[in-house]
Amino acid sequence: MGKHLTLILGGARSGKSSYAEQLAAQRGQRIAYVATAQAWDDEMAHRIENHRRQRPATWETIEAPSQVGAAIAAAEASAGDWDVVLIDCLTLLASNVILALPEPVETPAAEAALRAEVDALLDAYQASKASWILVSNEVGLGIVPAYPLGRVYRDALGRANQQLAAVADEVLFMVAGLPMRVK
Repeated sequence: MGKHLTLILGGARSGKSSYAEQLAAQRGQRIAYVATAQAWDDEMAHRIENHRRQRPATWETIEAPSQVGAAIAAAEASAGDWDVVLIDCLTLLASNVILALPEPVETPAAEAALRAEVDALLDAYQASKASWILVSNEVGLGIVPAYPLGRVYRDALGRANQQLAAVADEVLFMVAGLPMRVK
């Protein structure tokens, strides 16, 4: 297949992560799993631990809540060559980037900060020899968020998803555990 960039989108509990992990296992043996989650509460800590237990022990885990491109580049330089880099997920990365901004967060600032994060991510992809799989939520299909920060987040993540989809070789949309090919 050669080097390949895949973006997997979908709603919450649509099967994105499970499908991404299956794809990664099919596409290579040396896998780097990039986790963007942070354990802000007990529920999230439990979810993170469940994800850790489900991943094969042979996969290398890189925990990077932000500056993901730089973290991958540094790990790749010291760890050697991977077949696949799986980033799970852009949704939490966007949250981490936006929540680090000074309040009140405005849409232009959030979009610029997230665009810079995605630009750095794409620069790291270009320098990498591995195929990459990125997971992100499609947050634009539901109701309009009731709070300004929710609307800022939805808009910034939607633009970041568009930025990635434009350059991805393949875009999949997950519905009820089933992948639909978009690109």
